[in-house]
Amino acid sequence: MDPIILFFLLGLTAGLLRSELRLPAAVYDLVSMLLLLAIGMKGGVELAKQSFGELLPQMLAVMAMGLLLPLIAFPVLRYAGRFKRADAASIAAHYGSVSVATYAVAAAWFASRQIEFEAHMPLLLAVLEIPAILVGIVLARGLSREIRLDTVAHEVFLGKGIVLLIGGLLIGWASGPEGIVPLEPLFFDLFKGILALFLLEMGLITATHFGSLRRYGVFLVLFGIGMPLFSSLVGTALGCILGLSVGGTAMLATLAASASYIAVPAAMRISVPEANPALSLAASLGVTFPFNVLAGIPLYHALAARAHVLIGG
Repeated sequence: MDPIILFFLLGLTAGLLRSELRLPAAVYDLVSMLLLLAIGMKGGVELAKQSFGELLPQMLAVMAMGLLLPLIAFPVLRYAGRFKRADAASIAAHYGSVSVATYAVAAAWFASRQIEFEAHMPLLLAVLEIPAILVGIVLARGLSREIRLDTVAHEVFLGKGIVLLIGGLLIGWASGPEGIVPLEPLFFDLFKGILALFLLEMGLITATHFGSLRRYGVFLVLFGIGMPLFSSLVGTALGCILGLSVGGTAMLATLAASASYIAVPAAMRISVPEANPALSLAASLGVTFPFNVLAGIPLYHALAARAHVLIGG
């Protein structure tokens, strides 16, 4: 098993056993910033080698996927799960958006197995953060004047995660492969070590949401596994349509299958304050993130490989 996964399991076990282990808040913030900047910069370096016009169709297609997934999740949560409208909309938004940590784990998993994927995936990652948030707000509130568009836009586009990810992309793009060399020891060479510390804390945080799963029953567990599996099929199909490689298709499937627990909760807190954040985080962080890290990523790669074999055949 990959050592970075063992760091997650260590944090999860320590949290469930009520250990005093905890990363200092300042260290966790620093690790998160380094992770986001590293992902963005690596993608930006590769973007410098490509034409933006060639990437635009893929960006629009991924945005369409980000709009579609919460629209599919919402009625399932609303009518099968019998959640309140605000809660169903909030959870649906989480599952239409994306987890940067899941992307980082997938990138490390692919690298350890020498599986290549399209270098502009960080750009698609950033694009996929936003549409589901807007859909979730509309599903909860409808198209009304009560929606504070200026506040929502500030939280969505100027939130820490988006600023660091886009900022890293722009720095990598402007610097190019040669200009970024002095920064490689910190951001690229230490990437797996940074990710390991991040996952240690994520394991500890995940353990805190297990209580919510006990209170709200098995539906969130079933949804937290079933929705990613369905979304991975959508991501795989889109990857094949866009002509991505096996690795790129698997990464897009992983992005589709992931669920946000940073950007979306912040936006929902402002725009849909009546939604219960414990429900969304219990599903996305308590179920989906561990499932993807422990089992989902290899499954999505196998799915992508199978799809490409069928297409090729």
